[in-house]
Amino acid sequence: MTRISRTGPEITYRARPRALLVAVAAAMAPTLTAPVAAHAATTRAGQRITVAAGETLELTATTTANVLTIAEGGAITVPDGYSLTLTVNGVETGSALAELTDGYGGVATAIAAGTYRGTVVLAVAEADEVAYSDLTFPFRHALYVDADGVDEARSVPSGVLGGTVTDTSASGIRLLSDGEAYNGVYVTGGGTYTLTRPRIAFSGNGRCDFIGYGASVVGTGAGTTLVLDGATIKNEGVVRTAVIADATANVVVKNSTLHCADGTVPDEYPTAGTGDTRYMITVPWMLGLSGNVRTTNLLGAGTRASYINSTISSEKWGALSVDGGSYCTLTAINSTIANTGGQGYGSYAIGNVTEHFLGCTFDVGDYALIHWGASAHYGDSTKEAVAALNESLELGLTASELSRLPVKSSVVGAGRFMVLWYAAGSVTIDGGTQVNTGETAFMCKAVAGSVTVDGSEGAAINAGNGVIFQLMDTDRPSSVSVSGKPWKTETTGTYTEPTGSPVRSSSWVTTSAQSTDAKASFTDIELTGDFYNSVWGGGTGNLQGQNLNLTFTRSTVTGTLSAGTAEHAVSTITSATYREISEVTNTPSAVVNNGVLVTLGSGSTWTVTGTSYLSALTLASDAAVTAPSGRTVTLTVDGTATELRAGGSYTGALTLTVA
Repeated sequence: MTRISRTGPEITYRARPRALLVAVAAAMAPTLTAPVAAHAATTRAGQRITVAAGETLELTATTTANVLTIAEGGAITVPDGYSLTLTVNGVETGSALAELTDGYGGVATAIAAGTYRGTVVLAVAEADEVAYSDLTFPFRHALYVDADGVDEARSVPSGVLGGTVTDTSASGIRLLSDGEAYNGVYVTGGGTYTLTRPRIAFSGNGRCDFIGYGASVVGTGAGTTLVLDGATIKNEGVVRTAVIADATANVVVKNSTLHCADGTVPDEYPTAGTGDTRYMITVPWMLGLSGNVRTTNLLGAGTRASYINSTISSEKWGALSVDGGSYCTLTAINSTIANTGGQGYGSYAIGNVTEHFLGCTFDVGDYALIHWGASAHYGDSTKEAVAALNESLELGLTASELSRLPVKSSVVGAGRFMVLWYAAGSVTIDGGTQVNTGETAFMCKAVAGSVTVDGSEGAAINAGNGVIFQLMDTDRPSSVSVSGKPWKTETTGTYTEPTGSPVRSSSWVTTSAQSTDAKASFTDIELTGDFYNSVWGGGTGNLQGQNLNLTFTRSTVTGTLSAGTAEHAVSTITSATYREISEVTNTPSAVVNNGVLVTLGSGSTWTVTGTSYLSALTLASDAAVTAPSGRTVTLTVDGTATELRAGGSYTGALTLTVA
């Protein structure tokens, strides 16, 4: 093995000035010259490096050249404790991930064989190994920032084009990569850093968005604050995430545009995918989605990520995500959240997260929100609400910035559903929020989901298929444990539609509210659409039963409110038919273990449009149950005709019929 140190001083860690000051490579052209077999890099005029087949070249310091040739079977290495990054004309390139199935967890990168021409820099930096579960990922960064500022020893200065870099901020820089698993800016250790007008474009795959390996920007660690202002980030690649917030950091993104597009999944990845987060690089198809990159991820305990006056979009999968965290806070103000590829979600919420969406526009393929246990609010960006968040979340908006933010109402456009609940949690909709869905507005999978809608300032719900709330059994197939592979599970489970009829549970009470019920409450609003509870219960899936509680105050609702039987178009759902997840039709049917409890509060009217089966109905003294013009509605209780009257309360087997 040969060691080579061709240019410049040996790495001196923190001995030299920490600020990179003006452009490291302001004069470097960002365009790569076409390599013979791979990509390109940075160096001294006239210098040529060749690594022949079977040869290994070990570098001990950053080395530059005009031409680098690596033959098939040749390799360049660095000593233990260091990392190697190739840049050509300021563009990180040539790095190729090892297979996911190798002994190191699939995290190592190597410089691919080929010829690279231009300003070629082989950057030798201190290693930065980041642990996730039982794997260790060797991060490489254009800029590594800690509490003391930029650490050049862990950075790749040749990968920073243009602009100005100091220990507290960077302005106008460009970061480009067409290699794999290379990070842009990594802020950690309690550092505070501001990126102003960065331009970042990464293509090629990342490796793990549960730790940010391959992301454009990462803010992580207690006391860390990372601000992006006027950023443009456009990535393409598997889990090549734009922004990661982790480990109690506070990340604020404003006046920015973020977009991530899918890449090509490695051949060795399991066909159906895995839910093992150490290896998961595609969205689990059991969510009814496809895709292999989400634009952001919020991780860790108590971490905060806020997006203000920005556009955040993904091709598929998801735009804003909270996954792998607990008690985090995700905020978007006057921002656009979108999917450009016809599938995907606006936000994902898990781990008792709190999500705020004020004055936001959603244009998403499937769901505005996938809910795994959270509190989410959709409302207006009033001056008071934004100022309160600015203080409580330490957004750092100046008085001038606050005054310039216009007051907007949220507009939610979702191709299928606004909310999909897989765990108990709440959603609040108020102000002038307009919800428009292609299908059912609120989809709840046998959990205690709750939604509260206040229409007093114009909030409205418009469900494309005429169903406002659907409570049903989960149709999400389970992962299957595997052995002899790096990942512990594969998503090869199936869902099979139950047959026959549900068996009545002797322990479940349908006529009064239970703590595990799903709830929907509406105030000062006009609604047109149906509400169904099609949960089987009776011990199916260990669920004895579940009720749907509906409360209306000073509101009108026109539609069918009923227990029902839900049916998929296919009897078995597999990865091949993943789009059938949540797709059901309802037939109103008598209550078994699926109580429907309706309360018509003061000033409320229910216009019944179809036969409805309830277990409880309560009317305020000025509430009414009516039928459409020219028709009449009748009530039977346990088979006995019963007068419907204001102020009445009824329990049992209730059937309302329109004739």
